Amino acid sequence: TARTRQVTGEFGHVYEQQYAVALFNSVRFEIEGGGGPQSQLLHRKNPLEDRSIFSGGLFQYLEENKRWRNRFVFVADTYNISFYENKVAHERSLRPKGTINCAGYKALTSMEEYLELINTSLPGIKAKVGSGQFVKCATQFPLILWHPYARHHYFCVLTEKEQKKWHAVLQDCVRHSNNGLSEECRVQTPAFTDAMRLHRQAQGHYGTWDMMCGGPPQILANLVMETLHPELRNLIGPRLKGKIQQRQRNWMLISEAVYKQVLSQTQAQYEALVQACEVQTSRLDTVLRTDMDQIITSKEHVSGKIRALVLPRAGQLLRGSVQPFLSSILEALMEPTSRGFSEVRDVFFRELVEVSKNTLNGGGKDKLAEHMEKISMLAFHPVKMQSCYEKVEQLNLEGLQQRFDVSSPSVFIQRAQILMREQMDNAVYTFEHLLHQSLEGKVQGGEDLCKTIHCCQDRVLKKYDYDSSTVRKKFFKEALLQIIIPYMLKQLSPSFHLDLPRFQELIFEDFSQFILVENVFEEVVLQSVTKDIMMAVKEAAVQKKHNLYRDSMILTNSDPNLHLLGENPSVDWATQFRGGNEEPEGALGGGGQSSRRRRQVVSMIQLDEMGPLPYESCLEVPGNCGCRRYTLHYRGLSARALRICSEMHNYGSWAVTHPLVLHVLLFSSRGHCRQAVDANSLACHPTEMDIVVYNISL
Repeated sequence: TARTRQVTGEFGHVYEQQYAVALFNSVRFEIEGGGGPQSQLLHRKNPLEDRSIFSGGLFQYLEENKRWRNRFVFVADTYNISFYENKVAHERSLRPKGTINCAGYKALTSMEEYLELINTSLPGIKAKVGSGQFVKCATQFPLILWHPYARHHYFCVLTEKEQKKWHAVLQDCVRHSNNGLSEECRVQTPAFTDAMRLHRQAQGHYGTWDMMCGGPPQILANLVMETLHPELRNLIGPRLKGKIQQRQRNWMLISEAVYKQVLSQTQAQYEALVQACEVQTSRLDTVLRTDMDQIITSKEHVSGKIRALVLPRAGQLLRGSVQPFLSSILEALMEPTSRGFSEVRDVFFRELVEVSKNTLNGGGKDKLAEHMEKISMLAFHPVKMQSCYEKVEQLNLEGLQQRFDVSSPSVFIQRAQILMREQMDNAVYTFEHLLHQSLEGKVQGGEDLCKTIHCCQDRVLKKYDYDSSTVRKKFFKEALLQIIIPYMLKQLSPSFHLDLPRFQELIFEDFSQFILVENVFEEVVLQSVTKDIMMAVKEAAVQKKHNLYRDSMILTNSDPNLHLLGENPSVDWATQFRGGNEEPEGALGGGGQSSRRRRQVVSMIQLDEMGPLPYESCLEVPGNCGCRRYTLHYRGLSARALRICSEMHNYGSWAVTHPLVLHVLLFSSRGHCRQAVDANSLACHPTEMDIVVYNISL
């Protein structure tokens, strides 16, 4: 508690200063205007409105009592993972058994990876994979969510292919949760990030920080734990008794308890800090709008004085220690990032080709609407987007990380992946509106539909290429600044530490809260290197090596009225082209909405070659003799029996000659048990019913 108050108190003082500066920059931007090049693609404001990311499927989860339990999974639009006792509990909106906020976690797929991270938790204590089981997994395909401070979570699935798909889902949850600061907050977000950076620089920590993850309270908790955690480890670690695994488990429990307490305190203290700053907003805004010209003039005067002092030393450092490495850093960033954006284009193209094929083979607008419902959320489908994300994960700054104090490339990888997802969603959203505009009020056959799809596809791909180039160039510039500026500040700050305070005397007292010498110093250093960075990116664009457009190039044949379409609501394909009588496949209730169904982005993870997942709680199978579909429920079967059920289902009928006897309970639609029969006689029942499998014998 004392450490949390100390750290948040020091941070709060810096935040209050940066809040006034951020408000000044926001009002100045509003008055002067500005901005980058206009996007050619439309941007969806609330892409996940009325959507859940994932709903369905069961995996085995290790609970606190060290027992493995089957749990039903639901991932809401917040990307928090909730797990329920079963599907019925979720549909009834019962309280989940647990919820995981994935900010700061790493998704692992092997015990070897996990033990490498665990061994760093307590110095001098290293457990080997074969020295005793730290966690006894239910299957040989584990999934682990690891956090340096919070509780670890363990899952198990049955096959390697399932493991890969679940891993993609967990990674997407981590990726989104880590991106917790909204760019739409023009004051709070820059105030928080600048305050966090300046606070850490005062402690001697320059460069990127891997634990800048989640919302502000979580980041503050990570800041407290950064110093508190090693101190507690050195104090408590030597006193832990027992075997290696037991000591590690005990330390993890202690770490989790401390982190929970710190997080609860930072949550309350951050809310109080924001509230205190917002009380001053109205007064500060009035001063800014009244004296903006004088404040700008005063700031430019101070900047000129600091520039004259700093630029000679900064230029020398830039020429000797930065310029020789610019091209190599840029190339290390450009190669995997450009491959990732190219893969986004290819995935989008392949999906549209599939739509064209299916439309041409029959189905008309009804079939088209069905496919468009799925494509509309393509950017948020972690399994389909995984190939794009994997390209960027090859980004490697080895050899440059130590020189420029970059802790790891994960910050840049996750940022590039978020940008890729945004560009995919923009492309899909633009295609939806263009296609909807082309189809509205027209009756078209299969071939005409395909021509319309191809026409819209070509227009969107051309716009995507332009926007992709613009977004990548901006990302490269920002990444270079994130790498180089902290390095230069670390080298220059000691030289000017004593000289900077005297410049504060040049600022009028009324304007001193909006003009801080530390910020002006950083801006001068930023200006000294910006020209070289812009030139390096420009030269890369001229070479056309990574399909970057030159700054002077303007997209021709653009649609001047396209952005008017973006003001329209998202296209509801099911309602407009399928009559609105069908629920999208896999729709499930969630989030307490009983009357309104939420459409989900990812359907049940199911292996194509295996038929149904063995532990799926409910499955529809076709009946014979023209009867309707049965609903099959598995209850209490062994793993071998479940595999046999899957094999029998693959025959396409339950009435087959097979050396097995499958006993079932038949229920009427009202839930009354009708009879227990052999599965081979099911073809004789032409009515709809639920089938509960309860026994199987050879």
